[in-house]
Amino acid sequence: MPFRMSGYVPFGTPIVVGLLLPNQTVVSTIFWQWLNQSHNACVNYSNRNATKPTPTSKFLQGYFGAVTSAVSLAVGLNVLIQRANRLSPATQIIIQRLIPFPAVASANICNVGLMRNNELSEGIDVLDGNGNVVGSSKIAAKHAIMETAFTRVVLPMPIFVLPPIIMSYLEKLPFLLTNRRLLLPIHSLVCLATFSLSLPLAISLFPQMSQIEVSKLEPEIAMATNSKVVTYNKGL
Repeated sequence: MPFRMSGYVPFGTPIVVGLLLPNQTVVSTIFWQWLNQSHNACVNYSNRNATKPTPTSKFLQGYFGAVTSAVSLAVGLNVLIQRANRLSPATQIIIQRLIPFPAVASANICNVGLMRNNELSEGIDVLDGNGNVVGSSKIAAKHAIMETAFTRVVLPMPIFVLPPIIMSYLEKLPFLLTNRRLLLPIHSLVCLATFSLSLPLAISLFPQMSQIEVSKLEPEIAMATNSKVVTYNKGL
């Protein structure tokens, strides 16, 4: 259940809140990026095109690749910001809060590509208009993974951009200046609302059952069907 798309928001929101906490240390940055990519790896694996079996080695390769890229980029950006002494403290805090987006977006691309690399090497089933499998296509697999990777870039965009901007404004309100303990609950609610809106937006960019012209696929696919267009399961 935690790795279904319907469970992405309730199980992912606490991680998003942790990623967006201000004044992150190197250790906390590594922890939250690791936790986020661990969750994403399981989500990508659970929502892949599963017409071909995926070896455990491919799962581990994707997991370690995504975590390494996210942590390396996030820590590197944090170090650069901490050394930017010319910036005001307020500006440094805002930039530190925005750092998770490029780190997560780039890691998400690596995560999808590595977690579903087996589809690129083995291909995925393509179906004719009657739902019959006409062959296995690596080109269709490439399209499926590219579309899914694009949704993983769009997904964190509002999540990691809007809450820092909103919170930088809310934190200056007199009510919150005198009630600092409410900052974390309000921050969590802002993240939850943004996450709830961005998830359906991102996964609706491409249909799960996508279509592609047979002329763009391998010659053996064209020889196996009279259909001009075939369908494939993109995954989510």
